[in-house]
Amino acid sequence: MKKSVFLGTVAAAGLAAVGASAQTLSDVQERGTLNCGVTTGVPGFAEPDADGVWQGFDVAVCRAVAAAVLGDPTAVTFVPTTGKTRFTALASGEIDVLARNTTWTFSRDTDLKFDFTGINYYDGQGFMVPASLGVSSATELDGATICIQTGTTTELNLADYFRVNNMSYEPVPIETGSESVQQYLAGACDVYTTDRSALAAQRAGFANPDDHVILPETISKEPLGPLVRHGDSEWFDIVKWTLNALIAAEEYGVTSENVEEMASAPTDNPEINRLLGTEGELGSMMGLENSWAKNAIAAVGNYGEVFDENIGDDTAIGLARGLNAQYTEGGLLYAPPFR
Repeated sequence: MKKSVFLGTVAAAGLAAVGASAQTLSDVQERGTLNCGVTTGVPGFAEPDADGVWQGFDVAVCRAVAAAVLGDPTAVTFVPTTGKTRFTALASGEIDVLARNTTWTFSRDTDLKFDFTGINYYDGQGFMVPASLGVSSATELDGATICIQTGTTTELNLADYFRVNNMSYEPVPIETGSESVQQYLAGACDVYTTDRSALAAQRAGFANPDDHVILPETISKEPLGPLVRHGDSEWFDIVKWTLNALIAAEEYGVTSENVEEMASAPTDNPEINRLLGTEGELGSMMGLENSWAKNAIAAVGNYGEVFDENIGDDTAIGLARGLNAQYTEGGLLYAPPFR
């Protein structure tokens, strides 16, 4: 099958960037700031607060990496990206890491020459409709107009779902999530489709959330996570193991409140000691201080703290842990050993 012009262009840019990408750590350290690609704004995941300070579940990944590498979680330059611009920004070197509800797929990993450093949210695509439409299932959407972000996996998933169910639809292509929401609320389409987490996040910000229904169907697997360019194994390891550190910290009961105390002297658990740098030399294996993971956890908390603070049950987003619970609690989160 012929490659699209967009994919081919980004792939070429990725290949061109590979040779230069092997210095990301030194570039970030010399620059004194981490350039992190995020969304243009999804409540709970990535958006600036009233003071212009970026907050959210994905933002925490960026701050954790900055804390691990630079010792300062505020040393981050956030670069808003759309579904179309995010891959070009990463391939060109404009950003060092992309932490923007991006699905790990075969072609993005291979053809676009990116490395996904793990999964920080297990998601799936869904549909939101006005309650007044009287629809209770996605199988009732034959002939609907559907707002959808361009340059995303949702476009392909939507086409596949309607084809399999022998239904037709009229796409309303829009570039950003915020614009999609505006058009949906303005009545430009009957349905808005994207990842279910984003639907919940955006609905929470509506004036009347109960006037809108997220339909029960989940039509895809959307493993979301941060990614970096091919060709720099050292930087890949740093971002990957920083995410793993947050996941492992929750498993072992290390929190933003007790991490300093637990790191002040070795504990009875060798795994915790290695994680926090009081035993072994894990940090030096990646060119970092042995306190790298401790710094990341102190800055943003463990995975559970990040989840609960930004998108959990007690927030306006109200997401349950579900698949994003620890493996010991019936979820899929599982950090490899720190040894």
